[in-house]
Amino acid sequence: MPEPTFLSRLTGSFATSAAQNPTVAIMEAAFVDAGLDCRYINCEVGPDRLEAAVRGAVGMGWMGFNCSIPHKVAVLSYLDELAPSAQIIGAVNTVVISGGRLIGENTDGQGFVASLRTVADPTGLDVVVLGAGGAARAIAVETALAGARSITIVNRTAERGEALARLIGERTPATGTYAPWTPRFGIDPSTGVVINATSIGFHPDTGSTPDVDMTTLQPGMVVADVVANPPRTRFLQEADDRGCVTLEGLGMLVNQALIAVRLWTGEDVSGDVMRAVLEDLFSA
Repeated sequence: MPEPTFLSRLTGSFATSAAQNPTVAIMEAAFVDAGLDCRYINCEVGPDRLEAAVRGAVGMGWMGFNCSIPHKVAVLSYLDELAPSAQIIGAVNTVVISGGRLIGENTDGQGFVASLRTVADPTGLDVVVLGAGGAARAIAVETALAGARSITIVNRTAERGEALARLIGERTPATGTYAPWTPRFGIDPSTGVVINATSIGFHPDTGSTPDVDMTTLQPGMVVADVVANPPRTRFLQEADDRGCVTLEGLGMLVNQALIAVRLWTGEDVSGDVMRAVLEDLFSA
């Protein structure tokens, strides 16, 4: 019989505020289900304590950690290396600690693409991304790297929208275009995928939808939402009514967590376990 050990492998998250972050619940459930002696520690870390938290994780031998708002860009100052897509995105949400070196990854966009591939191959598709914030940036870059033909960034602030479209055009194989977000924005009928990459519709504001002319959505279009709570947003419900193929934000949330676990441990854990925990949490 192997000798018992009382030293768990550690991971966690640095964010503020951390209290509403459900990642700890899904990570710990997946670790238990997989029989992995790992723990995920949810930490409230303000901007003035980020450096200390990063150094502490290294000092305590953590496998790595997640970074959420407001640290996804600030943490770059403390890293030794960036994964290729994280370099393009310019932000990190997952850090791997290996041999004392800190390697930055961005699993948000990778998680979205993994979810998208359950309903459509992005290769050659024309994609519309609503928003130009952090989630939109990661999703746009990774979808472009996954083979999309074009990415149209729809945003009210021209400066941010144009900057992201320019990044897509210069750093990925896809064409990047900016479109001003005018009232009742119309979706071009050739569009393959429409993605709400904003927080519109997030609990408790569940009655809100992105300002899109829903009559311009075509049957068979993939319509995705990054909002995970509620999983079935009003935007997705209305798209479903028009015959679209809909993709919930839960898939992106689960997949980015699965990728992070694989980066830290080299192991695959159960996405079904993670999703069940989230569904229970969000239905409460």
